Amino acid sequence: MPLTDASCRTARPKDRPFKLSDGGGLHLLVATTGAKLWRYAYRFDGKQKLLALGPYVMPGSAEVRTSLAQARDLRNSARRLLDGGVDPSQQRKADRIAVSLAVRATFRELGDDWFKVKMAGKGGRTIDRANWLLKVLNADLGARPAAAIEPPELLEVLRKIEARGHHETTARARSLASSIFRFGIAAGRCQRDPAADLRGALTTAKTTPRPAITDPAGIGELMRAIKAYQGDSTTRLALQLLALTFVRPGEIRFAELAEFDDTNAVWEIPAERMKMRRDHLVPLSTQARGVLKALRERATELNSSSEFNSPFAFPSLVTRNRPISENTMNVALRRLGYGQDEMCAHGFRAMASTRLNEMNRWKPEVIERQLAHVDKNSVRRAYNRAEYWTERVEMMQVWADYLDHLAKK
Repeated sequence: MPLTDASCRTARPKDRPFKLSDGGGLHLLVATTGAKLWRYAYRFDGKQKLLALGPYVMPGSAEVRTSLAQARDLRNSARRLLDGGVDPSQQRKADRIAVSLAVRATFRELGDDWFKVKMAGKGGRTIDRANWLLKVLNADLGARPAAAIEPPELLEVLRKIEARGHHETTARARSLASSIFRFGIAAGRCQRDPAADLRGALTTAKTTPRPAITDPAGIGELMRAIKAYQGDSTTRLALQLLALTFVRPGEIRFAELAEFDDTNAVWEIPAERMKMRRDHLVPLSTQARGVLKALRERATELNSSSEFNSPFAFPSLVTRNRPISENTMNVALRRLGYGQDEMCAHGFRAMASTRLNEMNRWKPEVIERQLAHVDKNSVRRAYNRAEYWTERVEMMQVWADYLDHLAKK
């Protein structure tokens, strides 16, 4: 027979604890001390279990307890979990952990945990950029509970960056914040991603293509200027190898002599230094091997006058245990008379891509693979594992010969 508030109220303690059943697994446990506690008995995975639903109190009481009606609602909620194959006791533990983590997790703490997981194995520049953006966001949001941050609050922070005209930085900060919130959702430390609601609320950053020389006459003039460069020979060799291999400037900067295989004429760049985190092979043309020979001679010369043998192919002359700086090659191009809107170190990639595609000798896939670009179609990328190695070896030698030809005009 179902319980009533009267039967719950008038129940008196006995020498031993006893139960007053309401049906459906719900009962009121009356302890010898007079305490009256709601319990829900159920079976899960073949085992008998008991879920505490709180102490009883009469309706209208000033004390915050669990009335008969509330106990029945809790029992019904537990039944729905059971119907869905979920253990109510385990769900309660998970909810408590989630609430506890959410209360303790400030945006700074969540960001720090995100950084440890997501930045593992990333390149130095990626890590530095993420660190800097985190500092910008933490200045306003660091002490705030991550779960309490709403879209308007995040928008106000991003608008401060936008007001300084840094639209690309604003977009990157929003993207990073979104990644942190999604990480927090997966970890049970926040419930939603407020950054996702800000799409379209900020000024779209205008992308400016990196300057590059692509006309044959201009390329020939550039190659002659590099060969005649009067600055440090390490910088000249870096520019020459960059033109011959058209890798990213950072991949040249951090290149180590041990990565170059003279016998097989290949440069193997490890995945951790690649933007797409994939090992990348660069066929070395005859001209590239000539630059490499000069590099080894230069390394022998430098190491003989120093107690420290640098592993870098292009070591800094200031600090031998570091490579040349990221601005070294761009500064050299300025010294050669090329302005910021004419040519930059990254522009050698566009230069090679443009001319090689216009030659119509190789499929676009061959050129893209040598540029270490990844197919945007994830399905096609997963199944197309062709490396086009033979074509790439031929292409890189043709490209080197083409640069020599233009330089002689």
